[in-house]
Amino acid sequence: MPRTCSDSLGVRYLKTSEAAALLNVSPNTLRAWERRFGYPKPQRSPGKHRLYTHGEIAALKDALQEGLSISSAVSRAREGLSADADTLIGALSSFDRERADSAMEAALALRSIERSVEEILLPSLEELEQRHGLDSARWALAARWASDWLRRAQRLTPPPVRRVSLLIGDASRDELDPDAPAIRALELLCARAGARLLCLSVRGIAGLGDALAVAEPDAVVLAGGFARDDEVARWAYSVRSAAGALPVALYRREVLRPLRARTTGAAHLSSAPSEAQSQVLELVEAGRLASEKRTSPTRLVPREKRAG
Repeated sequence: MPRTCSDSLGVRYLKTSEAAALLNVSPNTLRAWERRFGYPKPQRSPGKHRLYTHGEIAALKDALQEGLSISSAVSRAREGLSADADTLIGALSSFDRERADSAMEAALALRSIERSVEEILLPSLEELEQRHGLDSARWALAARWASDWLRRAQRLTPPPVRRVSLLIGDASRDELDPDAPAIRALELLCARAGARLLCLSVRGIAGLGDALAVAEPDAVVLAGGFARDDEVARWAYSVRSAAGALPVALYRREVLRPLRARTTGAAHLSSAPSEAQSQVLELVEAGRLASEKRTSPTRLVPREKRAG
């Protein structure tokens, strides 16, 4: 049996060689299936190596053992994955929080937490919003359950390992705001990527400088579209006054005119939390490289060589 590794939530992962051995194929064949069918879909380790979830590989193995072709086996395995979203929607529609927890546990058996959030949790919430509306009791329960689940998952995240600190300005209304679960998801994924986080409402300005002196953020993410532009601009001005000019990114928010007047421009992040997480970390790295370039000593060229 292949030796698996697990993350803090108990999700088991297989290296390429281990996954191929479980399926009784070569690593090249496994990578060919990935390119052709987009399945199994690995994530990358910090060292950029492929890691496959054990449950996803097991589902494909079960389908292949039924004598199905690879294309049919992939379809069968995907059908099993899609059932998790239906289970979660049914649980939340029935006001059953325990069954909703169980649905996410089942999802985590087949996927990474990043994919479970993006492929199951957030789409299920969007479906519930469309079916019942933001003023429904079902949405009220679903939104609060999702925020609780994402916060619990973040508490299980290992301590920060990157030299990256992010300030997230929450511009959502409250936990019932449809942006709120996506903001919590971005926080979770940034924490899992090893970043230190300071997450504050944009309505809190008093004492902000003290918080920033401790956090020393490398970038600011303004998240959510509920708070007015003038509220966000005052908060951003307070951040700039205390911490200086920092890279600014917008998540699930339109471009803010008052903010742009005081910055070189704010980057738009993808609405998908995993892609937004990658983009904000790239923004931090680009900002550091630019800062190093500005502060590096200029090499002097002798006048006679310049003249020549």
